[in-house]
Amino acid sequence: MAKNDPKDIYIHRDISWLDFNERVLEEAEDPANPILERLRFMAIFANNLDEFFMVRVSGVKRLIDAGYNSKDKFGWYPYDLYKVITERTDALSKRLYDLRDRKIMKDLAKNLIFVKRYEELDPEQLKYAKKYFNDTLYPIITPIAVDQGHPFPIILSKSLSFAVELAIYKKKCFAVIIVPQNVPRLIKLPSERDELNYILMEEVMKNNIERFFRGHKLVNKFLFRVIRDSELSVDEEYEEDLLSAIDAEIKKRPRAKVIALEVEKDSSPELLANICESIVFPFEEVTRINNDLDLTYFFEMASLVPMTNLCYKSFVPASIQYGNIFDKMKEGDFIIHLPFQSFKPTVDLVKSASVDPGVLAIKMTLYRTNRDSDIVKALKEAAKNKKQVTVLVEIKARFDEEANIRWARELEESGCHVMYGIPGMKIHSKITLVIRREEDRIRRYVHLSTGNYNEKTASLYTDCGYFTANDDFARDISDVFNVITGYSLPSRWKRIVASPYDLRQYYIELIDKEIESQKSHGNGGIFAKLNSLEDVFIIDKLYEASKAGVKINLLVRGICALVPGVKGLSENISVRSIVGRFLEHSRVFITNNNNDKRIFLSSADWMRRNFDRRIELLFEIYDEKIKDHLKMVMELYWKDDVKARILTAQGKYERAVRGSEPVNAQENLIGLYS
Repeated sequence: MAKNDPKDIYIHRDISWLDFNERVLEEAEDPANPILERLRFMAIFANNLDEFFMVRVSGVKRLIDAGYNSKDKFGWYPYDLYKVITERTDALSKRLYDLRDRKIMKDLAKNLIFVKRYEELDPEQLKYAKKYFNDTLYPIITPIAVDQGHPFPIILSKSLSFAVELAIYKKKCFAVIIVPQNVPRLIKLPSERDELNYILMEEVMKNNIERFFRGHKLVNKFLFRVIRDSELSVDEEYEEDLLSAIDAEIKKRPRAKVIALEVEKDSSPELLANICESIVFPFEEVTRINNDLDLTYFFEMASLVPMTNLCYKSFVPASIQYGNIFDKMKEGDFIIHLPFQSFKPTVDLVKSASVDPGVLAIKMTLYRTNRDSDIVKALKEAAKNKKQVTVLVEIKARFDEEANIRWARELEESGCHVMYGIPGMKIHSKITLVIRREEDRIRRYVHLSTGNYNEKTASLYTDCGYFTANDDFARDISDVFNVITGYSLPSRWKRIVASPYDLRQYYIELIDKEIESQKSHGNGGIFAKLNSLEDVFIIDKLYEASKAGVKINLLVRGICALVPGVKGLSENISVRSIVGRFLEHSRVFITNNNNDKRIFLSSADWMRRNFDRRIELLFEIYDEKIKDHLKMVMELYWKDDVKARILTAQGKYERAVRGSEPVNAQENLIGLYS
C-alpha cells in the first residue's frame, strides 16, 4: 500500500462497528455474566446486526448497484467493503449460533429451563401445544396462495414466514404463511414443578401446518426471514409538510429492497428459488441457518423467566433529595448520573412545570422517548393548563419515526405547538427550557442532557443530565430554540457551542490549545468519552496533537476509526472501549488546560453527521464540585480492567489485563451512589 493510503491511518467505520458488535457477543460468551443477561446480550447482538444490514449494508449495496466505483474517505471501494463485511457478519453469525448450541442451551438446562422442539414434548405438553394452535393461532393465521390470481404478499422486514409447496391434482402449487407478530413468540408449556419449558410459536405452526391445506399433499415447507433497506428518501428542502413526507416514506418500507434472506438450512432448492424470484433476491446470497431464525426472542425469554438469581443483582437508583425542583435548581447547578441516580428530577421538572401556576411556557426537544411516557403526559397536561408548550419532535430519529409521528400528533391534539425539525438536519440535542414568573422577575430553568428523554433507557444507559438556572445558560438556550423554531440566526453564545455552526471548529481550537500547552509547558492532555469517533478532521487533529506529544486518552464505546499507538502518528493516543451491564452513552470532554482542567458535556459524538447534519450542543461545566465528580468518574472508567477492551495499533481489540484488585467501573458506581 502507498504510505498515504487512508487504510493505513483509519479503520473503516463499518468494520469498527462490527468490532463493537463482536464485543457485545463476547459479553454473551462470558460465563461470568448471569445466564439471563447473556441471553439479552445475544438478542442485542442479533438486533444490532439486523439494523446494520438495514442501514449500512443496504447503503453499500446501493452504491454497488449504481456502478459507483470510487474510494470512500477510509480508502475502500464499495465492492471490497461489501465482501469484507459480509464475510465478517457470516463469521459472527456462526459464532452466535455455536454459542447458542454448545453453551447457552446447556447452561439454561442446568437451571431447568428448556426451549423444546415439537418432537421433544411429553403427552401433556403436546396436548397443550395442539390446543394453543387450535384456539389461538389457527383463527388468526391466513394462508396465502401465490399464483396468477394471487400476488406474492408483502413480507415485513425482520418478520418470519413459511414457504409451502403443495401437490394439488398432480400440479405443484406455492403458498406463504406469515407468522403473526401480535402474539408472544415464546409459548410457556405445562411443566414439572421445578422446570420451565417453552416452545417457539413457529415450531408449533410448522408441525400443524397441514391443517391449513386439508385435502392436499404438502410437499415442502421451510421458514424464512427477510431484511429490507430501511433508509428514508425524503428531499426535505422541497417537502412543505415534512411530517406527511416521512409518514409516506415509512409506508414504503414494507416494499423496500430486500437486503438479506435467511432460511432454514434444509430448505427445498426449488421452493427457495420461487421465494428468491418473488422478492427479487439473488439465490446465491441466501443465508442458510441450521437453527432458530432470529434469536431476538431471547429478549422475551429473559423477561419471562422469573429467576432473579439468574440476572444482575438489582439496585435502586440513588435519589437526590429536594422539596421543590425549582428551589433546588435556584440553589445551584447540579447533575444526575444515570442510571446510578434516579431519572426522577428530569420527570419532575416537566411535571412540576405543567401544573405550577407561575410557569408560563415550556420548550423541549424530543428525539426518542418511551411508550406511556410521563414526560409526554406532562407536556399534554401543561397545554391543557394553558401553558405555552413548544415541542421539537425529531421525526427522522431512525427506527423511531412512527412512534415520534404518533407523539407529534398527540401533542398537537392536546394544544402543544409542535415542530418537526429543520430540513437537512436532525435535532439531536436534548434540551428543556421552563419559563416561570416569580415574585421579583421572570426566571428560566434549563435542563441539558447527553441522553434522551426516555424513562426506559434511563435505567439502561449511562448519561449525564445537567440542571441550571444560570441566566447566561438560559439566554443561550432561549436563542437555540429561536434558531430551531424560526428564522433567527445564532448570536454570540456565552455558555454553549452548537453544530452545525461551529462545534467541530471549537473542538479543533481546544485541541490546538493543548498542542500549544505541550510545546510551552509539556503538559498537553486530552481525555474524552464518546459513543463513536469517525470524523476524519477530528482524527487528523488528534494525530497532529499526538505527534506534538499531547497525551490523549479516549473512551470510545462503539465505532473508532482512529488507530492508536502507531509510532510517528498516534503513539501518544490510547483507546479503550467499555461494554458491560449498561450501555455507555454519555459524552464527556476534558482538556488539561495547563493543569487547570476544563470539562464539557455534549449530546454529540465525533462523527461527521453530528458536526454537519445535526443540531448538537456542547457546554462547559464551571462548578468545581461537579468538575471534581466528573474527573473522578472518568478516572474510574479508565481504570476498568473487567469490562474494558484496549484498541491496539493493529486495529484489534484486546481485553484489559486484570490487576490483583479488578475494577468494574459500572458496578463500582452502583456502590458509590448507593
